[in-house]
Formats: sequence, structure tokens, C-alpha cells
Amino acid sequence: MNSLSGCRSLLSRMEEARRQTQHQLDLIDRQIIRRMTAVIPHLHPRRHSYRRGQPPEPGAFLARYRANLAAITAERQQEIDALSRKLARQDRAIAALRERPAGRRSS
Repeated sequence: MNSLSGCRSLLSRMEEARRQTQHQLDLIDRQIIRRMTAVIPHLHPRRHSYRRGQPPEPGAFLARYRANLAAITAERQQEIDALSRKLARQDRAIAALRERPAGRRSS
């Protein structure tokens, strides 16, 4: 692959693979957000304690939210880590290909 068009096509394929990997990470992020959105109504404080004269604890909702977010994220953490490592490898490979001088782009 010593032609300039061959290098451009290789770079284009590598960039497309990187976009697909990033899309997979974004998809996982949206799925986590969707699940957290469904869980939020269940995190609100119980109403009966406020009727007894005790105001709801201000940090309790946030603590429950963070605990649920950590649990949901932990379920997908291995997949997130693997895709993040793959994305970093792809970034390094694309950067290395771009840094090569035009005359030395042969495989």
C-alpha cells in the first residue's frame, strides 16, 4: 500500500471503525441514562415521614441516586472499559498513520 490513495482509504476505514466504537460507548451511556430516568420516581422520599412533622432529609435522595447509578454502571463497566481501551488503541493508530511522512507510508 504505497499509494497515497491507499493510505487515505486505510485512514478512512480506521476513522469509521473509531466512529463505530464511539457510537457503541454513546449507546451504553444512553441506556444507563434511560434506566436511571426510570428509577428516579422510586428514589423520592417517603411522604409519610413529612406528615409526622419531620422534613425529608435533603441529601437522602442524592445518596440513593448515586448508589443506583453506581450499581447500574457497574453492570456495564467491563464493556465500557473494553470499548474505552479499544478507542484509545484506535486513536493511537490513527495518530501514528497521520504522522508518517508521505514517502514512508508503505506496509
